[in-house]
Amino acid sequence: MAARFLLQRSTQGLLSSSRSVPAFSSPFLCRGHRLGPSDDEIYQRTSVSIMKREENNGFLIHNYSPMGFNIDGNRVLGPCAVIPPAILQWNVGSSEDITEESISLFHMLEPPIEILVLGTGRRVERVNPSVLALLKKKRIALEVQDTPNACATFNFLTSERRLVAAGLIPPSYSRALEVKQDESVGSE
Repeated sequence: MAARFLLQRSTQGLLSSSRSVPAFSSPFLCRGHRLGPSDDEIYQRTSVSIMKREENNGFLIHNYSPMGFNIDGNRVLGPCAVIPPAILQWNVGSSEDITEESISLFHMLEPPIEILVLGTGRRVERVNPSVLALLKKKRIALEVQDTPNACATFNFLTSERRLVAAGLIPPSYSRALEVKQDESVGSE
């Protein structure tokens, strides 16, 4: 309101006055004009609230267990194929079941993927050489790892916005930390 009054008053003075007024005499045109304490009521600071983050165009694998995976809040039981924008059940039971037919799903995608990450369970398993040859022919890089490392690799490549897919077999239960009870102790 005060700014409008000053602007109207200054334009009326310019129209009715015959003498020229220097341009820097106006507080609106002066570079050195600073807001005074009373102007804080008019000029409030602006704040920004981000309603939605940028689309990441991919899934992240949050955790895994011998039962399955948690992928962006979706609970997947058993082996799965992660093909952004879809998560599918993958009909393999072990690394021996990874054949040309079971990976056909990955090389028929459009746009084609750059990298296929295979998680073979609790430890790294060999993949059939015919599978390697087929993926090489289709120009798809293959990364074969144990499932925990495959999940991390998939998340990393997804965060780099690479065209990546994953075929994951849940890791089996580890018996490494089990305590075996000695039978001779119980017989005494």
